[in-house]
Amino acid sequence: MNSIERRALGGLASLYVFRMLGLFMVLPVLTVYGEGYRDSTPMLLGLAMGAYGLSQALLQIPLGLLSDRWGRKPVIYTGLALFAIGSVVAAQTDSVYGLIVGRILQGCGAIAAAVMALVADLTRDEKRGIAMAVIGASIGVAFMLAVILGPALAGAGGLPAIFWLTSGLAVLGMLLVWRIVPTPQVAKRPAVFSGGFRKVLSNGLTWRLVSGAFFSHLLLTAMFVALPLVLVDRLGWPAEEHWKLYGPLMLGTFILMLPLMRVAERSGKAGTALNFACVALAGGSAALLPMNGPVAVVLLLGIFFTGFNLLEALLPAQLTRKAPEDARGAASGLYATLQFFGTFVGGSLGGYLFGLGGAGAVAWLGFIVLLAWILLWWLLRERASDAREGSAY
Repeated sequence: MNSIERRALGGLASLYVFRMLGLFMVLPVLTVYGEGYRDSTPMLLGLAMGAYGLSQALLQIPLGLLSDRWGRKPVIYTGLALFAIGSVVAAQTDSVYGLIVGRILQGCGAIAAAVMALVADLTRDEKRGIAMAVIGASIGVAFMLAVILGPALAGAGGLPAIFWLTSGLAVLGMLLVWRIVPTPQVAKRPAVFSGGFRKVLSNGLTWRLVSGAFFSHLLLTAMFVALPLVLVDRLGWPAEEHWKLYGPLMLGTFILMLPLMRVAERSGKAGTALNFACVALAGGSAALLPMNGPVAVVLLLGIFFTGFNLLEALLPAQLTRKAPEDARGAASGLYATLQFFGTFVGGSLGGYLFGLGGAGAVAWLGFIVLLAWILLWWLLRERASDAREGSAY
């Protein structure tokens, strides 16, 4: 990469880390510390956890389109400002309804598509694959850091401490974009969603991949609705010490995921690896079942996070590889939309099921999602086969 590409990628990857760190830190602590908020119920706390995903899903494509008209940086600044405002609202409230409003405002900063488009504007065609891989890795790093830092920070200052830090990180992100990320002189590519969007929507292979983003984030968010409460109430692990579990667990499963991904990519077995990851994610949800002791919970969580990390690495890589250049932005926008919509559904459904039947009811969600996943992939098999042969892509 040349100096402009390195500078752009360093700034935008750091922006992703700051933004996703703020979002992910809430996951392992919100349902535990949210119990002290006025009017809180499991269902409302689950809604608060997933609420940002709804506004993200609704605004991802419109803001991506708007970035074609206004320019990438103005949209990114606006999104980060909304994200910071939502964080301040969430930090100052003592009501679960205020928490939901703050999370919705956070999600209004739906800048993923605009950032991806800016990456494309500032990198040459032959270097874009590397750039997307670095962005993907930065999200993985943010997730690992967040599940470690979230419990420790909440233990020191509660949920407000996390939201105040998140607001500060949003402001720091604006400074990064202003001072470090170059401004493209001329938009080098067509509108990120124009033309290719219809092609993406009609393609079965794309839908198989983006459905993976929806289902994996649905299960992840539902898991974190119930898991912190299981660790506290059933296993007696104080919330402020959960980082001692998440740290080794996330590092170990990330290290385990790397050779699995490498073998899958080099041997052309990405499809087999995706199937394995789906089963691991659904099977690992059994960690929430009431009969499990500490050892079983840790082992099953290891299986769950190995599957999740593998999907997070393989799905976007396969998506950008299969989609042509003129539809890559549209495919990425659809991927991000369904990813965040999965977060909303997972938080809302996880909270409802937890209130209905406890953690055990949430655990069964993994089995139900796996069946839905298998059925959808089976229904799309012929259209996915056509795409591989080039009839749609």
